[in-house]
Amino acid sequence: MSTLYEHAGREQGLHRLEDLFYSKVLADSLLSPLFGRGRPQHVEHLTWFTAESFGGPERFSSKLGFRHLIDVHRGLHITEEQRSRFVELYLVALDEAGMPDDEPFRKAVRDHVEFGSAVAMQNSNATTEDELHPLREVPRWTWAGNRDTASQT
Repeated sequence: MSTLYEHAGREQGLHRLEDLFYSKVLADSLLSPLFGRGRPQHVEHLTWFTAESFGGPERFSSKLGFRHLIDVHRGLHITEEQRSRFVELYLVALDEAGMPDDEPFRKAVRDHVEFGSAVAMQNSNATTEDELHPLREVPRWTWAGNRDTASQT
């Protein structure tokens, strides 16, 4: 069976998805304060992260490292309303990007985004290292939509 990364169209498919998604958050009045005017490398970094999480190359970890992700979310004070909107826009972008619409894939992506946005929200509101989510590496996702905890050592 192919990986989620392969099923999504590899780098090209995921880049198309992340580009559409990023344009949505930058234009959204609820989310744009979190993203400011945007960052030139953000779509590339989102693509690397999703690709690695879905079984593709480990570019995010090797070039940026997970601590980068923690640091960019610290102090943003993401609300539940913003987290939910983030998930909603991601799912809309899936359709617009022409991503596969089979239920196992959509469930895995939805679970991935729900989990990741919850981690980001927790980290954005943490005032100490102890309040951060314990995740310290890019999570791996399976077709079942569950994190592969074996890779979370």
